[in-house]
Amino acid sequence: MRLRNSKRIMSIPMTKTGFEKLQAQVDDLQSKIPDLQRAISEAREKGDLKENAEYHAARENLGMLEAKVSDLEGRLSQATIIKSIGGDADEVVFGATVKVLDITYGDEEIYQLVGDGEADPMDNKILTTSPIGQAMLNRKVGDRFIVDAPAGPMEYEVLEITYEG
Repeated sequence: MRLRNSKRIMSIPMTKTGFEKLQAQVDDLQSKIPDLQRAISEAREKGDLKENAEYHAARENLGMLEAKVSDLEGRLSQATIIKSIGGDADEVVFGATVKVLDITYGDEEIYQLVGDGEADPMDNKILTTSPIGQAMLNRKVGDRFIVDAPAGPMEYEVLEITYEG
């Protein structure tokens, strides 16, 4: 009996905005490929390829660029756009924008729960699989939760849950 090697293709949840951002990144990277191909051609015309640093650098850059494009296209092909619930919702799920009170320090913070490829800590977009994202899931306004952070446990309270749309 033969066993098949079956890879299970995992769906990557994304917001529509995240999908569009990733597609724009692919388009931008793909627009750079012809320039690198031209640089390889020009470097090849200069003769001996063994010691042609320009040629080797251009080939290496092209290879890295094509690998990045391939990775991003793979993510896009596995993406499942999760539509926003719209309006207010009772609990925190994927795509939620959540205002929390950091009880430990008394600060209010706002996070949006996003999927792989969309996280941007500088813009407070965090993965649903991150420690704080996991701790927030399925919470309701008024719920408190604790996140184990490197500096020690942090306690939060959900103040507001909103969704785009």
